[in-house]
Amino acid sequence: MAETPGPAQETRRRSLFSPRDKLKPVKAPPPPEKPRKRKSGVLAVISAFFTVSVIILLGVAMGVGYVRRVVNEPGPLQSDRAVVIERGAGAEEIAELLERDGIIRQPTLFQAMAMSQIYGKLKAGEFLFKREASLADVIDTIANGRAIEHNITIPEGLTSEQIVARVRDSDLLVGSIADIPPEGSLLPDTYKIQRGTSRDALVARMQRDQKRVLNEVWNKRAKDHPVKNANDLVILASVIEKETGRADERSRVAGVFVNRLNKNMKLQSDPTIVYGLVGGKGTLGRGITRADINSNTPYNTYVITGLPPTPIANPGRASLEAAANPSRTRDLFFVADGTGGHAFAETLEQHNRNVARWRQIEEQRDSAAQQPLPPAASPQAVPVVPSVPTAPGNRSEVRPLGTTPATTAAVGARDATEGTALDVLANKSFDLNSMQTMPEPSHPARNRAAQRQKGGFADVPLAQGTQKGRDASEGTKFDPLKNSSFDLNSTKAVPALR
Repeated sequence: MAETPGPAQETRRRSLFSPRDKLKPVKAPPPPEKPRKRKSGVLAVISAFFTVSVIILLGVAMGVGYVRRVVNEPGPLQSDRAVVIERGAGAEEIAELLERDGIIRQPTLFQAMAMSQIYGKLKAGEFLFKREASLADVIDTIANGRAIEHNITIPEGLTSEQIVARVRDSDLLVGSIADIPPEGSLLPDTYKIQRGTSRDALVARMQRDQKRVLNEVWNKRAKDHPVKNANDLVILASVIEKETGRADERSRVAGVFVNRLNKNMKLQSDPTIVYGLVGGKGTLGRGITRADINSNTPYNTYVITGLPPTPIANPGRASLEAAANPSRTRDLFFVADGTGGHAFAETLEQHNRNVARWRQIEEQRDSAAQQPLPPAASPQAVPVVPSVPTAPGNRSEVRPLGTTPATTAAVGARDATEGTALDVLANKSFDLNSMQTMPEPSHPARNRAAQRQKGGFADVPLAQGTQKGRDASEGTKFDPLKNSSFDLNSTKAVPALR
């Protein structure tokens, strides 16, 4: 049996701690742990939602960064290229077209951006894409409609029918024109258009511009102008437009017509005769005859008094301004002066002299036109004439006297020394800078005869200042070029002949 410890042993066991240790406070035991409560179902769902949202946002941010990098990186296009996008083409068709032309690499990404309309709705037209254009630049160009602009020019003085024909012939435009606009209702100008513009839209634009310009000009007209409404101003401007194409004459021609209107005189304008005969066709195709002048049409200002019933063409802004503010002169007549302009006169006597002068110019032109041209000369029929050499230092150009290098080339003249012992280009020892070193042919008499037969220059007197003759001392002991003591720079050092 084990012994039960007694009081003495218990006391001995407690005395293991010193009195100081007994004075120290005893550390209290920690409180018991609280039982962990389980989260309810709603909180678990919210926590999971926020966790997934953060993950998704991070993924979206990474995806947006990647897409932005791809969208803005340089494209595969190696040089600038224009591409036409037809009307009605969808995003898929446009993407395929751009990929086929080597403009984009990611057609799927292009379609996604186009359908999202981040940059706007895609438009039709002709677009210019720059070298290495990024995907963002490509879709921005198409969506914002920055299409290539072309110029279409409508000259002044055309009839409405002629303008419509020109518009119909343009392959830049689409659609048709239903009706011919009224004469004088279109403004001639240079218009910027995009490929695929409607023809009707361009004609409507010309009409709007004409109304705008006419309103501006009409408001600035001369106060004492005999024309009382804007439509009559267009009629007068159309006659001025057809009478002269010179800018410095328009106001003076307008002054003549205004003076005649003020005096109740007939305008007597030839273009009105033509329009009365052919209408909107514009041209007669021949000269005006006496029967044409007497033709009784509503437009013939040799027959009617005042202005024609409608414009005879579509005048430009300059003619409208000239009609609204004519020159202050007393001129009543004008006729062509043969220089592209006109001679003006205040009296019939002066005008008759100007007409007589113009008829003389016409007769001279007709006689000059009727003279037959001289027959062209055949190269074999050109006679051989004496010729002269050109300056030293170049290959001698033997040319018949009185001819030019161009005519010489036509007849094929040839240097008489070419291919002989005198050919300076074949003789390496010949000094092109010295006329005294000309080598003598081995058979002088034979070569001189050959030169005479070929039309050479041997027997032709030389031009003044040329030294083509041979030095008498050449080849002898007195030859200064063989004498090393001879100073070529001093004329006093010539050795004396013995």
